[in-house]
Amino acid sequence: MKKLEERLQYTFRDPSLLAEALNHSSYANEHRGGGVTSNERLEFLGDAILGFVTAEHLFKTYGQLPEGDLTRIRAALVCEQSLYEVARQLELGQYLKLGKGEESGGGRQRQSILADAVEAVFAAIYLDSDIQSISAIIHRVLLDKADAHVVEERKDYKTTLQELVQREEGRTLTYQLAGESGPDHNKTFRFEVLINGQRAGEGEGHSKKEAEQAAARDALARLSREA
Repeated sequence: MKKLEERLQYTFRDPSLLAEALNHSSYANEHRGGGVTSNERLEFLGDAILGFVTAEHLFKTYGQLPEGDLTRIRAALVCEQSLYEVARQLELGQYLKLGKGEESGGGRQRQSILADAVEAVFAAIYLDSDIQSISAIIHRVLLDKADAHVVEERKDYKTTLQELVQREEGRTLTYQLAGESGPDHNKTFRFEVLINGQRAGEGEGHSKKEAEQAAARDALARLSREA
């Protein structure tokens, strides 16, 4: 447990909370008479805490992004794969308590079990301390590492530009193919975005959708500089 606390950079005042966070339901079921509690309730709480900390971070950091983008980015940040990566970073699998069947079936490396355990550990830290402490840990082990990459991938520049243009009545927004190059299996498309028929941005991509997004991103950057 001490090694895990070192990786978390957090020392529990009540170690029983961490112990409970590492009890898989299969282990608890095999030790019902011994008063062992599974980590499922902690997982439930941890999921809510993680969602709140991530939502607050995105709300404060990306003030220009619409609700739809924020929702997609939050979903990507708190998905099972992201939590699994945190579990691997913490080497959480070696500390789990599993039932015999789950142990023999490879549960110690199972992505869903490890992701759930991460949420349970987050809840244990919160109950042992406060929201500020767990928020700092979630930022360090998850948000600060994945944030920039995920945000860039999940941004919908076309929707953001559309909402910006529609703020002024009568403005029109269109995209047009300006050119394409390369072989059929690896084409590059170039698109222009027009506002009221005037070129506002351009971009390239290996698909028409990617090129349109790049053009919208360019238009938003230009409009920001002109503002």
